Amino acid sequence: MTDRPLRLGFPVKVMGRPGMKSNDTRRWQQNPHLKTSLEHVDAILDYLVEVGIDMYRLSSDLAPYATHPDMPQFHGMVAESDAELAALGRKARDLDIRLSFHPSQFVLLNSPDPALTAKSIWDLASQAEMLDRMGMGPEGVLVTHVGGVYYDREASRARWIEGYNQCPDHVRRRLVLENDDIRFSAADVLWIHDRCGVPLIFDYQHFWCLNPEGLALRPTLERFVRSWPQGVRPKIHFSSPRTELREIKRKVTDKERAALRAQGTSGGGALTRDVVKATSRFKTVLLPPIWTGHADFTNPFEFATFMREAQGLDFDVMLEAKTKDLSLLKLRGDLFRYASDVAARFGLGPDDAAGLEEAGDMGEDAAEAQDMPDVDEGDQLDAPRRMGA
Repeated sequence: MTDRPLRLGFPVKVMGRPGMKSNDTRRWQQNPHLKTSLEHVDAILDYLVEVGIDMYRLSSDLAPYATHPDMPQFHGMVAESDAELAALGRKARDLDIRLSFHPSQFVLLNSPDPALTAKSIWDLASQAEMLDRMGMGPEGVLVTHVGGVYYDREASRARWIEGYNQCPDHVRRRLVLENDDIRFSAADVLWIHDRCGVPLIFDYQHFWCLNPEGLALRPTLERFVRSWPQGVRPKIHFSSPRTELREIKRKVTDKERAALRAQGTSGGGALTRDVVKATSRFKTVLLPPIWTGHADFTNPFEFATFMREAQGLDFDVMLEAKTKDLSLLKLRGDLFRYASDVAARFGLGPDDAAGLEEAGDMGEDAAEAQDMPDVDEGDQLDAPRRMGA
């Protein structure tokens, strides 16, 4: 473990520099390649240095179609890109930028379908191979979830260990397991760790969304941090929940239309954005937030409270806000302004004040120019596969 300041990172998409790509998004007909993706990431590393960010999650689609079972023409691209991967890894190491992957939600080591488990291991092996060819150290990890429940939580939890044991050594050296928000809690992944030793990623928002065992935050966080090998700094995930009303577009039913004719206007029922009339075909219903959703930005007071609760524990923090790097840039300035003790843990001090203010202003300007969907885990080039109930 080094005494370097803690890192803040963000996943995949750069929003502070419009037009910057995180991977080669061309479809298979245009012969996309990992080498093109690496050119995009090389430019991202330059941007990270410019704004002072030293942790980044690579797109899970970095090597497009590299494990697509029906497209063998793409299967050799990782080996073909050995020199380019080595060069990018050398640059990242020289810049002291921590890189990682978070394979897609369709990577399922606990699937009851052996073919899907085998395909998932192939996906993990490909991404672990890229990190190996980059020469990244043990902090370059692959983050995954337990997977589906498949109507039997205990059996599915145990089956993850079977899938883990089938992974090749270069995958197991990098694989880390995260608690999730609707299926497998912190207690579940601790159960798995106790039986196979896989290191654990603590996700703060998921911990609050799914903790039926009533575990306390600090002791749980300590156990997650201790699950990592000696000398390797853990990392965690942090995000704030969305709090705004959700807008859901729905058809106006014949029954509702008849009631509207009788009443003249919509009375009672769900809150709507606009007045619903008998002639309306659709209505926009306003619903309360779902707490599993990520906010656009990170709540600095919530983050500072958490970091003070975690005093004495060392870990890097991957921020999973929907505005990506913009949230990180704003949070740094917010921490300096509202929680200087926490800012200091990330190496931010009075000498950085002017730069933090400028970066925060840039983030606000760029956020106004962006209107894009959230893309954390890549574009999912493979066909969707069910995770189970």
